[in-house]
Amino acid sequence: MTTLFISDLHLDDRRPETTRLMLQFLRTEAVGADALYILGDLFEFWLGDDVPTQCGSQVANALSSLADSGTPCYFMHGNRDFLLREAYAQHAGVMLIPEEYVVDLYGEQVLLLHGDSLCTDDIPYQQFRTLVRNPEWQQEFLLKTPQQRLQVALQARDASAEHKDNTDMGIMDVNADEVIAAFERHGVQKMIHGHTHRPATHDLNANGKPAQRIVLGDWYTQSSILRASPGSFDLS
Repeated sequence: MTTLFISDLHLDDRRPETTRLMLQFLRTEAVGADALYILGDLFEFWLGDDVPTQCGSQVANALSSLADSGTPCYFMHGNRDFLLREAYAQHAGVMLIPEEYVVDLYGEQVLLLHGDSLCTDDIPYQQFRTLVRNPEWQQEFLLKTPQQRLQVALQARDASAEHKDNTDMGIMDVNADEVIAAFERHGVQKMIHGHTHRPATHDLNANGKPAQRIVLGDWYTQSSILRASPGSFDLS
């Protein structure tokens, strides 16, 4: 009995080695799992379901095969692939879940997030997040040609990289008060998220009791997988 969690793969046609790593994972370890949860940023960027990519097609086919084998797959939007919609989800056989989602893991209620909503000290990023999550902005963006969308995405990625280079790492990490608020909002003692690319398990107190925040790693150099089973959470 194992449930798998991954995030921040940032798949891109220009990085085929990571796609191969993902496909191998889907065809081996993921087969037979109780469920697979993808907590955002599966792709480096997503221009819309109507703009195909090689890695997007390969992963959709592999996810669909995994779902057909009996492993349910769930997808949560990240800050890079928030435009992934129902058309791609249906093709891939995945179920879209909201940005704060509580799941019952072997009798324990666990809060799942991508993690960027917790980084409230990074005010410029939160302003950007509010903009691109606006339905009107998204509708206007999707009316652009694929090439125009790509230019916007590349500009946003370059701006993000520059922002990271010029911003203190502590500011871009989660805000402690926001973490506690999320625990209390959902009445849980365990949280799983990605986004920060800082894999670790943090012990804290929330709701007057011991709590735990598990942070998934990225897939830039190797796979980062959380394997949850009854009474056990193994992050590698």
